[in-house]
Amino acid sequence: MKTKPEPNRRFSVAPMMEWTDRHDRFFLRLISTHALLYTEMVTAPAIIHGKRDYLLGFDEAEHPVAVQLGGSDPRELTEAARIAEGYGYDEINLNVGCPSDRVQSGRFGACLMKEPDLVADCVAAMATEVAVPVTVKCRIGVDDQDPREALPTLIEKLRDAGCRTIIVHARKAWLEGLSPKENRTVPPLDYDLVYEMKRTYPDLEICINGGIATLDETKTHLKHVDGVMMGRMAYERPYVLADVDQRLFGVTTPSRTRHEVIEAFMPYMARRLEEGVTLHAMTRHILGLFQGLPGARAWRRHISENAYKKGAGLDIVTEAVNKVREPDLETHSAD
Repeated sequence: MKTKPEPNRRFSVAPMMEWTDRHDRFFLRLISTHALLYTEMVTAPAIIHGKRDYLLGFDEAEHPVAVQLGGSDPRELTEAARIAEGYGYDEINLNVGCPSDRVQSGRFGACLMKEPDLVADCVAAMATEVAVPVTVKCRIGVDDQDPREALPTLIEKLRDAGCRTIIVHARKAWLEGLSPKENRTVPPLDYDLVYEMKRTYPDLEICINGGIATLDETKTHLKHVDGVMMGRMAYERPYVLADVDQRLFGVTTPSRTRHEVIEAFMPYMARRLEEGVTLHAMTRHILGLFQGLPGARAWRRHISENAYKKGAGLDIVTEAVNKVREPDLETHSAD
């Protein structure tokens, strides 16, 4: 099957459960035009049997945007991929990295590192039925696996199955003994192994993820791999994306200021409020926008204390923005 053009993966924002929902992605798109955005992981059975518009709906302004699927049944994943493609996503990504107990019990996520043949079967099945690229996000290994054996084994199986893009979180996942949160920080990073994979498989697109916090670090990684995926920092301090277009994609027009980002987000929030979405569902994603500036703490506090209240409207956001604009406020106690 002929595939559609590949999205540019030079820089992307990682799929993060309970974080990268459609409201967050629209907000991030206002900061960077070119960063590739990913959905939260959505399980194949949920797409097949659940509320598809709720799970897969997104705004056209979010492009380029990829959907991340969870599952291990080739038939289910293929059906879910076809459905997701119908919604207009630019890429289908298979999760082979999430270490949560819920994921393990469903036989998908990081535990699939132990079943590279099954992962390859899943990817091959999806790739034959959809025209958008099918990619994989994985770890370097799990539990007692030797990453220098487990990772190349998986990559070779995927290459044989027709997968051209692998995104590697450069840590092991420990399925026993560490919580999902600890699995994002405790296992040591092995960037050199990911670099080695790019040298070993130059025909594949290899992207790196894990612990990347700045665009300077991003540019260093790009000397060795094809793309960088940023996770927690892009969510907690979203304005780190403000220079992505200029520094990584050659854009010459200036990026929006923080205040301009909020102004651009207001009409979106107004539309969603009319549809019945709560203000808190949207503002919880923007708390870190002013981090590091005088008034940032007052901004966060005002939204956190008021956005969840019944009937909360955009005046809450306006009042919070005004606290940042007061030049003498919190000048000695900002982040």
